[in-house]
Amino acid sequence: MTLATVPLSKVGKTEKRASKSPNSRKYSEVRTREYLLLAEIEAMRSAVKKGKGRHAHRDSTLILLIYRHGLRVAEASALQWTQIDFNGGTIYVKRVKKGTSSVQPLYGDEIRSLRKLQRDYPASPYVFQSSRFGPLAHDTVGGIVERAGELAALPPVHAHMLRHGTGYYLANRGIDTRTIQSYLGHNNIQHTVRYTELASTKFQGLWDS
Repeated sequence: MTLATVPLSKVGKTEKRASKSPNSRKYSEVRTREYLLLAEIEAMRSAVKKGKGRHAHRDSTLILLIYRHGLRVAEASALQWTQIDFNGGTIYVKRVKKGTSSVQPLYGDEIRSLRKLQRDYPASPYVFQSSRFGPLAHDTVGGIVERAGELAALPPVHAHMLRHGTGYYLANRGIDTRTIQSYLGHNNIQHTVRYTELASTKFQGLWDS
């Protein structure tokens, strides 16, 4: 049978099969959990800095803020300097997906990193800017996080694992569910409960004599 006589439906199916990577695997097949630990975040930031790339400080600061404030990729990409209050030491987190926005405290390491970033990239209203002075593309933000995970020799990492890590960290510190819900901007508390269910603190003392 020549190509000209092959039905179009079969051609389409053949092309789809051919275009799929034979090495593609689901994230669940290469990871045992969907959140990152604080030590892993620190390892990623350290690896980025040691790599001494052109945007090492920007990328390290990006990872820090995504994790510290549970940012989604779109929220990190759209973050502008007008949302940063250096005098008050706060950040206005504008949530997407109909999430609840909030004003959150900035800590000393964040403020120092942001001030340096502002000196290094003074020409754009966006905190994390592209070479064209606009916001970083969502794929670029995701790529930065994935690359940092590779540099830190972690299993495959994606950007949303940082946000999950925020929820897990807060829950493991014993922060109540309502506060975590507000901090992450969840409209539905059921989205927050997943973190408190994973917290090991509820099992503390079970084997104490």
